Amino acid sequence: MKAYVFPGQGAQFIGMGKDLYDQSPLAKSLFDQANSILGFNITDIMFHGTDEQLKETKVTQPAIFLHSVILAKVLGDDFKPEMVAGHSLGELSALVANGVLNFEDGLKLVSKRALAMQKACEAEPSTMAAILGLDDAIVEEACAAIDGVVVAANYNCPGQLVISGSVSAIDEACEVLTEKGARRALKLPVGGAFHSPLMEPARAELAAAIEATTFGVPSCPIYQNVTASAVTDPAEIKKNLIAQLTAPVRWTQTMNQMIADGCSEVVEVGPGKVLQGLFKKIDRKFPTASAALEA
Repeated sequence: MKAYVFPGQGAQFIGMGKDLYDQSPLAKSLFDQANSILGFNITDIMFHGTDEQLKETKVTQPAIFLHSVILAKVLGDDFKPEMVAGHSLGELSALVANGVLNFEDGLKLVSKRALAMQKACEAEPSTMAAILGLDDAIVEEACAAIDGVVVAANYNCPGQLVISGSVSAIDEACEVLTEKGARRALKLPVGGAFHSPLMEPARAELAAAIEATTFGVPSCPIYQNVTASAVTDPAEIKKNLIAQLTAPVRWTQTMNQMIADGCSEVVEVGPGKVLQGLFKKIDRKFPTASAALEA
């Protein structure tokens, strides 16, 4: 079975999507529609902007979503997913790709999500850190013992877990985990504590927008971050998407479950090759590829 996976924040680069815009009339029309929906020319930043402009959450999230979703649409009949998943923000790209959300509703939700997260970041100084080379259980235990908000946020692959929380609690966790033998405890250049209780104001804001949006029946199962299992019921998909902002991204568990359910090949749709790299950490020989427009 072929799975299509969609990347999250961090995969962006200047020039992303320009080849699609130049080569495909459908892509051009969708990018132009996106500029109109967002109320600013995101294509100018994506194609010709600076890294600083592209790094702003309100730009980054819609930019990655647009690159992923428009690429999937341009692939046309070649795009036949039997299962989909997306890492964090990528879950919304996956939901457009498998027909649960239409393009316009998906983009509006991504934009609302980005702005709500930005606001939550500004409300309280918070951050994230990557912990490499320790078992998940050791990291979870250490976080639970620290006074303050610090939780496991992204289970990326075996031996790579990202923690999220207040700045002081993250600093303390990094010290403790280094003492416990972490190969690295590296603070990340992010503006806030994504996938932690500190995102509660953003979750509440986004919940209203998600509840007001029509979710259709998917063309294939989506493996959601919150459950790491195949979901096809639109009401359940909604509930999991709302929970996602304050819950961990269970990507390690998702990859294992997809493979257990018969996934034999993964195609990454969107910028970069981060997710392919994570599948290779599970099995070095696992077949992966990047989706690409035929020249």
